[in-house]
Amino acid sequence: MTALVTGTAATDRGVGPMLRAWRERRRVSQLELALRADSSARHISFVETGRSRPSEEMVLRLAEHLDVPVRERNALLLAAGYAPHYPETPLDDPALGALREGMERLIRGYEPYPALVVDATYRVLAANRGIAMLMDGVAEHLLVPPLNAIRLTLHPDGLAPRIRNLREWRGHLLEQMGRQIALHRSQPLRELYDEVAAYPVPETGSGRAPKEPVPYFALPMQIEHEGHVLSFISSISTFNTPMDVTVAELAIETLLPADPATVKYLHSLLP
Repeated sequence: MTALVTGTAATDRGVGPMLRAWRERRRVSQLELALRADSSARHISFVETGRSRPSEEMVLRLAEHLDVPVRERNALLLAAGYAPHYPETPLDDPALGALREGMERLIRGYEPYPALVVDATYRVLAANRGIAMLMDGVAEHLLVPPLNAIRLTLHPDGLAPRIRNLREWRGHLLEQMGRQIALHRSQPLRELYDEVAAYPVPETGSGRAPKEPVPYFALPMQIEHEGHVLSFISSISTFNTPMDVTVAELAIETLLPADPATVKYLHSLLP
């Protein structure tokens, strides 16, 4: 994916203003950042104002203490005049073969519960039989690769008409995407957000939540399937300390049953 601030655009802005923007986003003072990075507030100030050019090591150190995403760390390095530090290996590269196999084994192990692997723009990279079960009734044009999990969920021809609490679930997904856009500044993600936010909310999927609220421990997605109402809690896992842009942007999402009825139904459907 192409970030909004990369390459020439990032260089034009300069690494100083970019680091200052990340520091302010994290609500960290110059002094606090200096203490974390074993530097001085004076040096941090000089870097941010362009009076001092940080070394490659300093850029990476500051980015680490500001929890800057891996892709954006490369953008900082480019803006400072250095080569990117983190590779971006295609997922189908043989070097990531063990990773692919491990993720596929993991999501199969979640069956009969739905699980899938997505990238930073919610493109579906792998899915298990539980996800395939939920796709019953989805329009063919949404199932043409590459599949997109957000588009499949919120499109009027997708899962949206069957989601009983669509307004709440839609609001949750849009808020989640908004936080990611603020963090990653991804143009493709912004375009996806604008697209799905403009979808009409089908009346068949809105206002049909149960009359009596259920005391779930997290917001569930309540979806109809062949006359049954299934409730799922979403859980998302990412990789710890990634050293590759591709790996850093992978996420494994699992839909865990939120009530005993959903557990029983799934086990009867996918033994």
